[in-house]
Amino acid sequence: MHEDHSTPMAVVNVMYDVGSRDENPIRTGFAHLFEHLMFGGSINIPEYDSPLQLAGGENNAYTSSDVTNYYVQLPVENLETAFWLESDRMLSLAFKKKSLEVQKKVVSEEFKEHYLNKPYGDVWFKIREMAYLQHPYNWLTIGKELSHIENAQLEDVKHFFFKFYRPINAVLVVAGHVKTDEVVRLAEKWFGEIPSGEKYIRELPVEPPQAAPRRQEIKGKVPLDAFYKNWHIYSRLDQRYYPTDLITEILGGGGSSRLYQSLVKEKKLFSNIECYHFGTVDPGLLTIEGKLIKGVSMEMAEKAVEEELDKLKQTGIQEKELIKVKNKTEALISFEDMSLTNRAGSLAFYEILGDASLMNHELMKYQSVTESEILEECRIIFNENNSSTLLYYANN
Repeated sequence: MHEDHSTPMAVVNVMYDVGSRDENPIRTGFAHLFEHLMFGGSINIPEYDSPLQLAGGENNAYTSSDVTNYYVQLPVENLETAFWLESDRMLSLAFKKKSLEVQKKVVSEEFKEHYLNKPYGDVWFKIREMAYLQHPYNWLTIGKELSHIENAQLEDVKHFFFKFYRPINAVLVVAGHVKTDEVVRLAEKWFGEIPSGEKYIRELPVEPPQAAPRRQEIKGKVPLDAFYKNWHIYSRLDQRYYPTDLITEILGGGGSSRLYQSLVKEKKLFSNIECYHFGTVDPGLLTIEGKLIKGVSMEMAEKAVEEELDKLKQTGIQEKELIKVKNKTEALISFEDMSLTNRAGSLAFYEILGDASLMNHELMKYQSVTESEILEECRIIFNENNSSTLLYYANN
C-alpha cells in the first residue's frame, strides 16, 4: 500500500514472480507469451480493455528475465474495476485455442521483426549463449528459438499458468488517492477466495565463475561495425551491486562519461558508446557496446576501450567525479519516483526481492559507496578471464 493524496488517480499493480529464467529450456518464451495471453479475456470478461477504458483507465505490462508485471492506472472512484479485472483473469483466464493462435502469431511476428530481421537483432542471442553456459539467462525473454512459441500447445500454456499465476506467487500493490482499509476490503473481496496455489520453489543452476575469455566474430547486414564486451557482475541483492552500478555511469552514463568523452569526442573512434547493466535478480552482465566510425579498425577500437579500463583499474576515480555520478543517480531515482506507476512497480519488485522497505534505503546505499570500493570492483570485474567479447562486422 502506498497512499498519495496529491493525485486523483490510483494504480493497481500485480507482479508475478516469474520470468524467462523460470522456463523449460525446450519451451522458452512462455513468460512473454503469457503477457500477451493475459489480455485475451477471461471466462467472465471476454475483453479486458473495454471495461477498463469505460472506467477511464489505461494499462500496460512487461516481462523480464525475472518477473512479469501488469499495471492499471485509473480514477480512484473506479478503483474496484481494476480489482475486478485483475482478480478475474487470475482466477479464470480463458484458455481458448483461437486466442492462443492469435497471440502466438503476434509474438512470432515480434520475434522476426525485432530479432531476426533487424540489424544487430541477433546480438543478444549470441552474447547470452556465450556468457551463460548453465544459468537460464542464456536466453532472451522473447525465447531461445522461434519454434518454441510456434509449437506451444494449449496444455503447455495451462500448465505454465497454474504453476506460476497463483496468488502465492504474486504481489499486489495499490498506490494513489486511496485508504488502506478500503484497499484491504477490496483485496479480500476480489482475491480472498482464489485458491492460493503451491509456492514455486526456484532451483536454478548456478553459473560457474568464468575462467577464460570468450570471443566471437560475426558478419551481417548492418550499417557499421559494432563492438560488445561483457563481464559477469553481481546479483541485485549483493552490496557490490551499488558500486558496480556507479561504475557504469562513470564509464558510459551519457555525454560527460569517460568512454564518450575519450572515444567519441576526442579520438573519434566510435559514433556512440555505452556502458550499462540490466539489474537482474541473479548475477548479470555489465556491457560496453559501441558502433565504430567507418574506417576505424576493430583492433584500434578494442585497444582504446582497454586503455580506458586500465586507467580506471590503476588510479580509480577522484572524489569530485564520484560525487558527480552519485548526484546524477540521486536525480534519476528522484525523477523515476515522481511517477505513481513507477512507485507502485518498484514497491512490487522490492517485495519480490524480499523486502519492500528496501525502496527507502537505496539512495543511502549509493551515497555510502567510496572511491576505494570503485577501484576494487573495477579490478575484480574487468578481468579478461571474466569477459565475453562479440565483434560484429558489417558485411560490405
